[in-house]
Amino acid sequence: MPIDCGLTRIEPEGLDIVIYIKDINKFYQNDQLIKRIASAVRKRVFIRSDPTFLTPAEDSMGIIKNLIPAEAGVTEITFNPDFCEVNIEALKPGLVIGKGGLTLRAIIQKTGWAPNVLRAPTMDSSTIRGVRKSLLRDTAARKKFLLALGKKICTPVPKSDWVKITALGGYQEVGRSCTLLQTPNSKVLIDCGINPDTSDNTRTYPYLNAMGLEPEQLDAVILTHAHLDHSGFIPYLYAYGYDGPVYCTTPTRELTILLQMDYINVLNKNTDQGAPYGVKDIQKQLTRMITLDYWDVMDITPEIKLTYYNAGHILGSAIAHLHIGEGLHNLVFSGDIKYGYSKLFDQSVTSFPRCETLFLESTYGGRDDVQANRFDSDKKLFSLILETIKRKGKVLIPVFSVGRAQEIMLVLEEFMAKKPEYNFPVYIDGMILEASAIHTAYPQYLRHNIQMRILSNDSPFESHIFETVKTDRRDIVDGDPCVIIAPSGMLSGGPSLEYFRMLADDPKNTMLFVGYQSALSMGRKLQRGQRDFPMLGEDGKMQTVKVNMQIETVEGYSGHSDRHQLLSFLKNIKPKPERVFTLHGDEQKCDDLARTINRMMRIEARAPMDLDAIRLK
Repeated sequence: MPIDCGLTRIEPEGLDIVIYIKDINKFYQNDQLIKRIASAVRKRVFIRSDPTFLTPAEDSMGIIKNLIPAEAGVTEITFNPDFCEVNIEALKPGLVIGKGGLTLRAIIQKTGWAPNVLRAPTMDSSTIRGVRKSLLRDTAARKKFLLALGKKICTPVPKSDWVKITALGGYQEVGRSCTLLQTPNSKVLIDCGINPDTSDNTRTYPYLNAMGLEPEQLDAVILTHAHLDHSGFIPYLYAYGYDGPVYCTTPTRELTILLQMDYINVLNKNTDQGAPYGVKDIQKQLTRMITLDYWDVMDITPEIKLTYYNAGHILGSAIAHLHIGEGLHNLVFSGDIKYGYSKLFDQSVTSFPRCETLFLESTYGGRDDVQANRFDSDKKLFSLILETIKRKGKVLIPVFSVGRAQEIMLVLEEFMAKKPEYNFPVYIDGMILEASAIHTAYPQYLRHNIQMRILSNDSPFESHIFETVKTDRRDIVDGDPCVIIAPSGMLSGGPSLEYFRMLADDPKNTMLFVGYQSALSMGRKLQRGQRDFPMLGEDGKMQTVKVNMQIETVEGYSGHSDRHQLLSFLKNIKPKPERVFTLHGDEQKCDDLARTINRMMRIEARAPMDLDAIRLK
């Protein structure tokens, strides 16, 4: 650091190094200085003005507004004194940044405040608004947490000589994904989910009591994506003593909060025992969430580096690459992946720096799990919808709020644009609208054409064909022919279950499944032919619902890879792993995929069970 910059202090703030100086202008006289520092310390480096040299917030507000062009669509400017940052939320962040970052540099040089640019969603999102306000409100506590974490990560530890994993959930089953990774110095959880499709507590939650350690002994939680079978039990850790970080991508953070809040609301409303954790635990989790972009290489313990790669499954979903020790071991944890075409995302990445061990999801790993191509799927979907509309019926499409809902919305939006003569409403219910709004705040995670549409104020999620349910659901059921897209995707609760109860009796109606149905779900029972279900009626009394509506399944829209895509992913992965463990699939599918990998690719492969402990190194 040049002496005339006036260095005051250097802090390890979480995963980053933050340098505080008195004269920010002196620092920026050398364009290469920050690159040289980052290269030397091999970490992300941020430069901030010493707090005593910041321009008062009131004066800085006027300066910032004058520097940013009106076309940027700034929606909010907030100051964060604990981090010496100013958050600037805008519809067009590129105009806030300026060519080559000139506007950002002008802001920090004229005010001292380090600008943090946030994209505003094109649709109102109460989740994003709530997350950003909570993070701003709790900055003092978050600052204290990050400083303690930074010091811990920077503290050298003895060299490890072994690596072990323990399967705590999601092995030879779908749901409650949870894996404990241990070395002599580190204890890290990879995902910590629930099984939302069973009321049996022995099968709902991961086997955390088998860890042999208390939650406060964990160093970190790595979250691959937001779905509840991967994220739903993390707040429980905070309720029982954990105080460490949760690593995820930024959209995963927002979607996780959305799904967890809905989960506890549903449990508290519909069950006697209620949720296993509360809102305060989710809020504490939020203050401990540290977000990474794809390709960032970050130290999450003194000996473990984490890198996220696109998984192609849902918004922000990630494959986790872990580099342990100085080359001791490298493992890749797939999370849920899509190595195939979707309208929303590019397919999953297959290239990694090193990969000795691969943990591979097997949701569709069975020998018969081959999905139809998308052209045929679209053709079948439209045909079934049009047949139902023609006979004056309603089409119910149960979906996950995050992922399948947006994929089906894109399919229908494209179809209606090409066929304007078909004029029927498409109702969007439940959390789908909120989840879609979060997609518009992170277009960089979407396919290029969808990204460009959102940036051009032509978001497909705001098409005129979609109508948000604002009236009583009975009015829609009694109204004109329509399509209803509603969560949950497996009929485990939510609006789809209420629509099902009201629509099931009429043979003119159709139920269209477009996503995975777990072995214990009502959706799977319907697919297998069950036609009588005991359910609570509108009067609150138990009744038997007779299913006369048409039940159809349209394959090809899943966010998971089918068998061919999983094998193709393995054939293309670089470098080739030395061993593969299959998980996140029914018992037979995990076993069958492991045997096939072993036979076809000459790679050691097997399907561990829950509670298995395996030494990797």
